[in-house]
Amino acid sequence: MRKMLFPVLLMLAIVITACGGGNPKSSGGETIIYESETGPVEVPANPQRVVSLSGFTGNLMHLGVPVIGADIWSKSAAQFAEKLKDVEEASEENLEKLIELDPDLIIALSTAKNLDKIREIAPTVTYTWGALDIFDMHIEIGKAVNKEKEAREWVDAFKKRLEEAGAKIKAKIGENATVTVIEVYDKSIYVFGNNWARGTELLYQEMKLGMPEKVKEHALEAGYYALSPEVLPEFVGDYLIISKYANADTSFQDTETYKNIPAVKNGRVLEMTGEGASFTDPFTLEMQLDLFEDFFLNSP
Repeated sequence: MRKMLFPVLLMLAIVITACGGGNPKSSGGETIIYESETGPVEVPANPQRVVSLSGFTGNLMHLGVPVIGADIWSKSAAQFAEKLKDVEEASEENLEKLIELDPDLIIALSTAKNLDKIREIAPTVTYTWGALDIFDMHIEIGKAVNKEKEAREWVDAFKKRLEEAGAKIKAKIGENATVTVIEVYDKSIYVFGNNWARGTELLYQEMKLGMPEKVKEHALEAGYYALSPEVLPEFVGDYLIISKYANADTSFQDTETYKNIPAVKNGRVLEMTGEGASFTDPFTLEMQLDLFEDFFLNSP
């Protein structure tokens, strides 16, 4: 009987290990079951070698999770330059590199390529971009890396700070003042609604600052809207925030059309670096809120 029992137990152990879909060795073998948007995933209870193939690298780092590989967009973001300088670049297309990195957890977007093969390398959690708001997203990532408490604590504290900042800013600029957020990328200009990063969630959703009617009409539902320099004045409110990429064509700022916009003439324009402005992690949001407070409270 004992001779028969041992092979059965051994086979069960092999099956259980295989079903785990990953490598929990870096967490001492302890795992948790994370209820992801695609179903339950067995992940390390204390991940130590995480690869981020998504825009959530900052969320992971803010939670104190060791990131050993990150996507090119994260590595190009100014706010992460120091933090990621020794971190390898990782890609959903470079499976050999992923295997070499030997991660114990991979975080990716639901649209990533090669997901079936990536899941064979390590436990993989995917998220659909925009399915959750920026704060619920941080909490959800916290759950995946067993740090939900830390994530919720930051969200609660930051939301309180936002409420206080919004009250101060409205007292300074007026209840009816409007703000426009645009981005200059390559030769294109885009104006954004209230949920397309670049600080829009903070300005419109949390601090309840006003949005020009023209922006509401064209960008609120879609999220963004491409426009020409000639019509830009129609979209600019009392204050203008410009997310500007290093390679952007900014020649429109030399035109009389731009210079005669009231917000420009009144010195109410904030320019911020485009590289990294599309992230919504705690590091980025804190940096943007600092910029906004200084801008609005010290503008003419």
